Amino acid sequence: MEGNLNALTTIFTEFYYWVTIVMMFLIHVGFCTYEVGVSRRRNHLKTLMKNAMAIPLVTVTFYFFGWWIYFGFPNGPGMVPGGLATAPFAEPWNPLMGTHLSGVNPGETGVTPTDAALWHRLNGVFWGAFLLFSITTASIISGSIIERARSGAFWIVAVLIGSVLWILDASWGWHPQGWMVKLWGYHDAYASGVVHAIAGGAALAFLIVLGPRIGKFRPDGTARDIPPHNVWLVTIGLFLIYTGFWGFYAACNIPLISPATIAGQITGDTWTATNIYLAPTTLSAITFNFLMSLSGGMMAGYIVSKGDPFWTFSMGLCGVIATSAGNDLYHPIQAMLIGAIVPSICYKLHYFVERRFKIDDAVGAVAVHGYGGFLGVVVAGFMLWGQPSSPYEGFAHINPLGNFAGAVLMFALGFAPTFVVCKILNSMNLLRVPAKVELEGVDFALNHAFVASVREVAAAEKALIK
Repeated sequence: MEGNLNALTTIFTEFYYWVTIVMMFLIHVGFCTYEVGVSRRRNHLKTLMKNAMAIPLVTVTFYFFGWWIYFGFPNGPGMVPGGLATAPFAEPWNPLMGTHLSGVNPGETGVTPTDAALWHRLNGVFWGAFLLFSITTASIISGSIIERARSGAFWIVAVLIGSVLWILDASWGWHPQGWMVKLWGYHDAYASGVVHAIAGGAALAFLIVLGPRIGKFRPDGTARDIPPHNVWLVTIGLFLIYTGFWGFYAACNIPLISPATIAGQITGDTWTATNIYLAPTTLSAITFNFLMSLSGGMMAGYIVSKGDPFWTFSMGLCGVIATSAGNDLYHPIQAMLIGAIVPSICYKLHYFVERRFKIDDAVGAVAVHGYGGFLGVVVAGFMLWGQPSSPYEGFAHINPLGNFAGAVLMFALGFAPTFVVCKILNSMNLLRVPAKVELEGVDFALNHAFVASVREVAAAEKALIK
């Protein structure tokens, strides 16, 4: 690395992303806590393990091919010239994916000693940040299908979404050179569509094929309310997700960069943070907007749901998701209003879809993430109309049509492949647990040895008391 300033910048960036990864891991502590709190007692163990085991599965598959997809496909399926991009630092067999194993120059074609010095420092933390985005995208689906889906079916879909589909759409619309940014002016700074809309689309497809929980709908078709088993766990889980979301926002920024170095497209000596598209922003701006959108969602949730804690906290999360597409550019009051209005619409949509189409979404994931993310991208297209989508010259400006088309593409990219995979699994009886197992509870029906040992210990304790 040339010069003390460059060295300091690289070391600071390495530590910055490492901290965001630690923070984002709280999202998954929150997901596990939250989903166990929603599930009924007889399904706690399987609910926990189904979600937890998505973490290592997506981690390994993202290492082998997910990371490479992000760098390989920004030009899309022939949408702009360039074809498949090369990314030696994202190939699992490359020394730069084992950064402590080689010297300064690994001798790879097109990799200079400067590149090697940079990627040896930053590759693991960049990969880790995107990995946490990947696991989050997959985990969003987990809660909606609790108490009746087979764990193996979810894990297949988790790998499909977490290591293939979401990272493909990120390459298209969340990459500084992504074709959707160039041609459509697509803008989605903190992943309303790239993460949440695609996950919501996948969750909806899974639920359509899976069907509702036994007893969810009465003979006349009206829905029964199945309240969370433990509201305290749900509350703690959602607050942990809020906390982890701070790390998510920070990881969507480049912490310290000179705009003058961005391909000569913008000039000046000021060093600044940038969004994912390398356009200047500040951590101060996203602090205002994160808190204002969260507050708008929680206040609207409290009013619309008449004080229901589950929906109050869920709509707070939806408020952040709904504003994430434009929170690098919104005024804080805009963030608050969008963060209140969009979740209110999503809340109504959840119950409309439940009544009309008999969709049993146990945690409202399709509404909070899918509808919230979709509408958030669409709203950003209108609110930020005419703003530059990128610092690079010649890129389309942000516009309603580009963002609407992008939102549709994100939702569809999650929905269509997941629907096909779930149909195949269902035809093989691998999607849903048998009715007998569901009625007994998946913990009791599928973990006889565990249940027997618990009962044995309980009997021994009872004997000692006597």
